[in-house]
Amino acid sequence: MKPQNLSLLLTRIKGNSVTANESINYLHEVFEAFGPIRARRMFGGWGIYHDGLMFGLYAQGRLYLKTDAHNVAKFEAAGSEPFTYMQRDKAVKLSYWSAPEALLDYREEARFWGNTSFEAALRAQAAKNKPKR
Repeated sequence: MKPQNLSLLLTRIKGNSVTANESINYLHEVFEAFGPIRARRMFGGWGIYHDGLMFGLYAQGRLYLKTDAHNVAKFEAAGSEPFTYMQRDKAVKLSYWSAPEALLDYREEARFWGNTSFEAALRAQAAKNKPKR
């Protein structure tokens, strides 16, 4: 199943085109079972935060969630795709993968995927804060 484009989904729901701000506002509803989120503009997209940690990215009309070695297989199995962008004619992949489509329709799915992504963000922060020898 192809990852859902959030902007297109909202356009179908509302019957007209939506702005990035409307998509971000909708994400607050999507993640209500997961917990409060905050969105901050960054590099032409939005960082999605929970408890001060970025666990998601909204870019190119799509929601991407934080991955690592512990959860990336779940995203692969769900048919998600990595976030990529071009830099100096080379594709760069980040540790964010597109959110599975069910997340946008089912709040318990959003809680599951929000938790697994937030846990990846916690692990990344712990690795950064680990004392160097």
